[in-house]
Amino acid sequence: MAKVITKVKLRNFKRFQEFELHLQPERNLLLGDNESGKSSILQAIDLVLAGSRSKVETLGIESLFNVDAVLEFLAGAREYGNLPELKVELYLNEQHNPDLNGNNNLDGTMCDGLALICSPMEEYSEEIAAILKDEDVSFPFEYYSIKFRTFAGEPYGGPRKYLRHLLLDSTQINNEYATREYVKSVYRTNSEDGERHKHQNEYRKHKAKFRDAVLSDVNAKLDTYQFSIATSKKSNLESDLTITEDDISIDNKGRGKQCFIKTEFALQKKKSTHPLDVLLLEEPENHLSHTSMKRLVTTIAHAEEQQMVVTTHNSLISTRLDLRNAVLLNSTSTVSAALSDLSPETADFFMKAPDNNVLEFVLSGRVILVEGDAEYILMQALFKQLVGTEIDTTDIHVISVGGTSFKRYLEVARLLGVRTAVLRDNDGDFEKNCQKAFESYLSDSVRVFSETDNDIRTFEISIYQNNAALCDEMFSGGRIRLPPQEYMLSNKTTVALRLLEEKAENLVVPGYIGEAITWINE
Repeated sequence: MAKVITKVKLRNFKRFQEFELHLQPERNLLLGDNESGKSSILQAIDLVLAGSRSKVETLGIESLFNVDAVLEFLAGAREYGNLPELKVELYLNEQHNPDLNGNNNLDGTMCDGLALICSPMEEYSEEIAAILKDEDVSFPFEYYSIKFRTFAGEPYGGPRKYLRHLLLDSTQINNEYATREYVKSVYRTNSEDGERHKHQNEYRKHKAKFRDAVLSDVNAKLDTYQFSIATSKKSNLESDLTITEDDISIDNKGRGKQCFIKTEFALQKKKSTHPLDVLLLEEPENHLSHTSMKRLVTTIAHAEEQQMVVTTHNSLISTRLDLRNAVLLNSTSTVSAALSDLSPETADFFMKAPDNNVLEFVLSGRVILVEGDAEYILMQALFKQLVGTEIDTTDIHVISVGGTSFKRYLEVARLLGVRTAVLRDNDGDFEKNCQKAFESYLSDSVRVFSETDNDIRTFEISIYQNNAALCDEMFSGGRIRLPPQEYMLSNKTTVALRLLEEKAENLVVPGYIGEAITWINE
């Protein structure tokens, strides 16, 4: 039976004072902007599954503790009983292991699970209480214990692991320590305990043979002090192992190739009797070319042997791996939003669309959806003309989606509550194409804007009608044989670029676009 994490709960861990995340048994995508907590969630899972006190001590409890919880305590009565705790809990599916099952968790429910708990040490309660009375007191991190407990209250750690896992952080791809730890983790995942003991014993014997057979020539010339081979914990089989491709170590390959090899190696099917249970991938797209990215996405999509939690900023990864596996995190909030409620048709659209901006959309504060390249090109100038500032200085994003894709994006907008203004051509029938077509999507956060006059059926006609003299001057004579308005309809992108480059500050903003900009900018 597969071993999976069903839920993660955090209390006072990094940016999260209280946080809950439900995970799916196969793939999970964490989408979010910078400082949204994606990496913190992976780190929390890694720490609990590793069960290593030294790992927490190396990071430092003070670096893991939520800053707001610390400041709130120091600003309050500063009593020992009010000291906050740090907890990371992983709720597991039924493991049929009594050592895991209990109600020692934040939910107080009987289930299987593991937890990291950092709390003040009771045996030092008097000393801590005395310290807290000092006017210049700092938070007593030094008096906090680090405990790893199952929900049954049983301690665990060291070689005793309930789930096998691997964290692959491509942002640390050129870090020597990170690479060594990765190779060590993968080696342990692909080998049994008995095999590793045998390997280590044989490796030590080969070192002794090298010393006796090869170094003997130079040592024969020496007296008291001689050369030997290091056999310490810092120089053993696991520290000396590397991964090769065509006999070339990954250390000698570029960053992109290292990222690809490490991820693909971790995902390859294994014959081990103890396969990997959980794989944590931190931004696997780092350093990869588009071709390598597509290969990697295919590899991830077909991996079935372990639960995966992937953080990403990449639209290709987020859409090809099905947006319904995604959870949105935002730096302005500590509440996650799941995309599992998207319709299968919409999820399938984003998976198969050759080019889409859905990741940009879900990470945006406010969005203006436009129908084509011409609207997209001129929107910056029209916004500045009306508001007086650059749109790039706001959290408003302009996204060109094509007329047939509006409803797909609006389904995401409705689910996430993203404030969205749709700029739509009426195509000669305002009531049908702009009112009835979108009435089920309209809300306080979604509005559709268009010309109401059916004769002004497109963006280009609207621009011409509001800027007739300017357009007649620019798009008449010379090699242009068509009337200005017809020329603009036949050369939409070219016209938009010329207007932007030559007349951006002179354009009159069409009324419906002005209404949209004013509404989205409220």
